[in-house]
Amino acid sequence: MTFLRFLKDKLIILLGWGVLSALMVFMVWLTPDLHGFMDNLSYLLLLQLFLLFLFFAFDYYRKKDWYQQLSQPDAGLQQFLDEADTEEEKLVQEYINQQVRQHHQLMQQAISNQKDQKDYVDSWIHEIKVPLAAVGLILQSVEYDIDDNKYTLLQNEVQKIDEHVEQVLYYSRLDEFINDYLIQEYSIKKIIQPVIRSQANYFIQKNLQLVMSEEDAAVLTDGKWIAFIFRQLLSNAIKYTPENGKIEVLITQKNDGAYLQLKDTGIGIPSEDLGRIFDKGFTGENGRSAQQHSTGLGLYLAKKLAEKLGVELTAESQWGEGTTMTLFFPRLNYYQESR
Repeated sequence: MTFLRFLKDKLIILLGWGVLSALMVFMVWLTPDLHGFMDNLSYLLLLQLFLLFLFFAFDYYRKKDWYQQLSQPDAGLQQFLDEADTEEEKLVQEYINQQVRQHHQLMQQAISNQKDQKDYVDSWIHEIKVPLAAVGLILQSVEYDIDDNKYTLLQNEVQKIDEHVEQVLYYSRLDEFINDYLIQEYSIKKIIQPVIRSQANYFIQKNLQLVMSEEDAAVLTDGKWIAFIFRQLLSNAIKYTPENGKIEVLITQKNDGAYLQLKDTGIGIPSEDLGRIFDKGFTGENGRSAQQHSTGLGLYLAKKLAEKLGVELTAESQWGEGTTMTLFFPRLNYYQESR
């Protein structure tokens, strides 16, 4: 609180002093024998005003620490107050400290509940992977006993379930990313090729043409997280590309870093949706269609994980013509020196 704002709060005292001074001047004016006292009275009033402001200044600097503690912008409900002097300030201080204590208790309870929920989700993910693997083995054992089309459909659905489970796993680990990554030098092709092979059934089923870049690039990153990011992008490209379409993977090495681009000839993204596709839960016009149901988490996770890895994820699209997703791996200084 500034001194001027402090004086503004003391305006009632100044008005009271003004009224009393006016009454005193009026009484002196009504007393004939005291008319010559007017000059001395003026000096007296100025002296009173000076002393009053001197008192305000002393009172302000005496309470300055208290005001500063109250006006800390980053404190919020995190710190307790301890600068109160007067009984009124102590009353306010005790009330605020009680709110801070209750806030801390609620925060601790929320953190504890969140941790319990996360532990349950992690446990559920690991538990569900066992029956998923068993279903995959059973499906392989009956491959020649059922129709090929039905087998492919079943295999695709099991893979979708596995991908959704993996999506939940990465989402639950988003806040603890720093504890679960390892930066090494990777070949981009070696990261993305297993991901492409895992989607082979969809390419065959929709008769999609895959064009793979002949170039390659070495980058410093975490291969596991980049593979997950690329899987989200490739899954969207396959989902929104009609039959007989084309998906192109381009790898380009430049002076500022490496570029991994995924181009498709799909339905594209409306211009009004393009700026929001990385928002959490946003599905847009494409995701709301009955044929292409979307959760709105895939691109959100891809963007967040890319940011944590220092990789830039951008999108370009023309409605009805296709979409290009680009992962840019900047060249790190120590990487450049070691090369």
